[in-house]
Amino acid sequence: MKRYLRLKVLPTTFCPGCGCGTILNAFIHALDELSIPPEEVVTVTGIGCSSWIPSPYFNGDVLHTTHGRSIAFATGVKVMKPNMKVVVFGGDGDLIAIGGNHLIHAARRNIDLTVFLVNNFVYGMTGGQVSPTTPPETSTTTTPYGNVEKPFSVAELVAVCGASYVARWTTYHVKQLVEAMKEAITRRGFSFIEIISQCPINYGRALGMRSGSEFIQYFKEKSISVEEAENLPRDELKDRFIVGKLVDEEREEFTEKLRWINRKVQGL
Repeated sequence: MKRYLRLKVLPTTFCPGCGCGTILNAFIHALDELSIPPEEVVTVTGIGCSSWIPSPYFNGDVLHTTHGRSIAFATGVKVMKPNMKVVVFGGDGDLIAIGGNHLIHAARRNIDLTVFLVNNFVYGMTGGQVSPTTPPETSTTTTPYGNVEKPFSVAELVAVCGASYVARWTTYHVKQLVEAMKEAITRRGFSFIEIISQCPINYGRALGMRSGSEFIQYFKEKSISVEEAENLPRDELKDRFIVGKLVDEEREEFTEKLRWINRKVQGL
């Protein structure tokens, strides 16, 4: 396991109780169980707490880019280095707010990227501002009287855009998350996992929870499987986390189509 980490920069700088360390741990376990060496992986991040999951801790190539543009950079990496495993880490503010356009179109193209979106429901690094996934009526630093906007259901959004693989898990479901990461990394096409994670410092105060353990218990109590949710009316799913696999199917991949066009143009 040590070969996947830059040990000199540990321990991490994440806040006490943050879920990002759990996600880093799940990621390196997934790679180790797949026997994928770090030299064959490129991780790409934007701006935000979750962007620091691989950078500087992952002992491989890490491309730390501008806010919301990590998927655009990752697309370039994959087109030029099709044999590399390209993995994107980002948060709800980074990937679904300013980077939302890149997210939905990458899913539509079905380019062979693996995207882990860490959803903690706020802009955590900058003080706890409202994000596109913040639940209604939640008090944040920019919605002190309650959020009036409806949040995105991110995994469902990516699913309808055409991704090959879509799942959702929480930081309570560590074993399931490792298995889902292994599936996402090995699937051909656009793979996406929404990871519900805790931010005890800046989102916890909105819920009256200030420790990571309280959040973990909350995720356990509020989670329901995809299979169970299918048999329940929508009003009974309010405030629940639907976890499991939403999509897993084979589709033609973007870079393969590009190479086919190149051969066709050259008359090969």
